[in-house]
Amino acid sequence: MPDSTLQRDAVDSTVQRNAVDRYFAISDRGSTFGREIRGGFATFFTMAYILVLNPIILGSAEDKFGAHLSGPQLVTATALVAAVMTAIMGLGGNLPLAIAAGLGLNAVVAFQIAPLMSWPDAMGLIVLEGLLICALVVTGLREAVMRAIPSALKQAISVGIGLFIAFIGFIDAGFATRIPGDTGSVPVQLGATGQLSGWPVLVFCLGVLLTVALLARKVKGAILISIVVMTIVAIVINEIADIAPAAWGLTVPAVPDDIVAAPDFGLIGAFSLFGAFQQVGVVTIVLLVFTLILSDFFDTMGTVVGVSNEAGLLDEQGKVPNLGRVLLIDGAAAVAGGAASASSNTSYIESAAGVGEGARTGFASLVTGALFAVALFLTPLATVVPAQAAAPALIAVGFLLMAQVRHIDWERYEIAIPAFLTIAVMPFTYSITNGIGAGFLAYVVIKTVLGKAREVHWLLWGASVLFAVYFAIDPIEQLLGVK
Repeated sequence: MPDSTLQRDAVDSTVQRNAVDRYFAISDRGSTFGREIRGGFATFFTMAYILVLNPIILGSAEDKFGAHLSGPQLVTATALVAAVMTAIMGLGGNLPLAIAAGLGLNAVVAFQIAPLMSWPDAMGLIVLEGLLICALVVTGLREAVMRAIPSALKQAISVGIGLFIAFIGFIDAGFATRIPGDTGSVPVQLGATGQLSGWPVLVFCLGVLLTVALLARKVKGAILISIVVMTIVAIVINEIADIAPAAWGLTVPAVPDDIVAAPDFGLIGAFSLFGAFQQVGVVTIVLLVFTLILSDFFDTMGTVVGVSNEAGLLDEQGKVPNLGRVLLIDGAAAVAGGAASASSNTSYIESAAGVGEGARTGFASLVTGALFAVALFLTPLATVVPAQAAAPALIAVGFLLMAQVRHIDWERYEIAIPAFLTIAVMPFTYSITNGIGAGFLAYVVIKTVLGKAREVHWLLWGASVLFAVYFAIDPIEQLLGVK
């Protein structure tokens, strides 16, 4: 009897494995369960830094009313949405793609949207953006919008966001600071007094050197390794040196009382779908949502195609398998991110690390999603990381995005000038929206004066008109007697 039970269990186990294999097409894609599991772990550890960076970026900003989001609650929200949506991507899209809060997108929310309204209103705009993306996917307009914008402008947007994120990193770490009350000098300076001083800034500088060294050596998980190492260094320095807590900023590095803690779901559902309309004008809302959609579009399409190509999953026409479902899930991730106050979530290029370990199917995403679920209970570890230990990651991300500048044809002024304005205006005005608007307007104007107005897609014309109104809103309001 025991023997027959063991045999029956073995048969059931085989059927179970075969069913999973067939569902994910693991064998058909030349992979194995071992490779998928290794790939899932590699992707998680390569992108786990988002559990630290997203709370720091969102938590360091304040809304129109001076409110801050809770760090522990942000860690929970970030891990929860990443876990759920990555698992859904694995089951529904069957691609080795992981999903988490998008860098660049969270910067738009923190430094562009939140100062204009309350946090729930800002997250409501993210939900609206995600719903619009889903609608565009269903109607086929998402690809139409992608085709309307020249590739050089898409690359310029990514480069500009990279510089913007790097600038935020320098400011958050105290490496660069605003000059208070000095209108006759440059707007920023080195350190707090024109020179670098203090242990926290030293932690940041060492972190930058460590991060770039690991990147140059092509060490897998370089960003996460740097964050962990420099957090330990910061904790040690804080213990042995006499440092005022305020010098570290919002987070003082210290050994947590507990490593494991129950997740705090206080931010889940804390959004107002239409509250933003009571705070700012319709034109501003349209442009903000438009900016979010553009950033999400380019990140997603580039990531999905790049990772699928790396995995050898593109068909003969270069199409991504299950693309419609993949894009719909990605749009739903934006909705989930806004509903959880974790900012818009999107597919991660770090998924390529899992592909490098052999992942070829959505089973790897299930593994990555499960690891994010485990991270829900490790909030104390993420909330001891000071900005000085995490900011080097922003510099690294800035560099990685900046690399796309090489694809822009700088000999063609009709595209090079709009690309330059897009890149430059973002960090110089501390606004991603302003950079995109400057680039679009310059592109349309230059094409028109060159007699090539017909080459500009009607969608780009429409966006440029909106941006023209956006930039000229003050004189327009004065002309109409609104002010």
